[in-house]
Amino acid sequence: MSIIPLLENSSFDPEFIETLVAAYEDAWRKIEESSSTFASPRYRRVAQEIIAKRIIDMARQGMIEPLQLADDAVAYLAQSYA
Repeated sequence: MSIIPLLENSSFDPEFIETLVAAYEDAWRKIEESSSTFASPRYRRVAQEIIAKRIIDMARQGMIEPLQLADDAVAYLAQSYA
């Protein structure tokens, strides 16, 4: 899954969309490197959608730093679905 389909109808400018894509990729890399259950084939798609939506939601609330967005999404997934 990619974050791009969720951004198709967004009001974010193309530069910021690149930031959101980078944050998403960073968050997913962290999940994979942690050997989390969420990275397993069984949970991968749902986990990717959750982190993508979280990144978009937080960006709408004004969070703009990619590292902060990625870390927040990983923490959100771990706290909300563990």
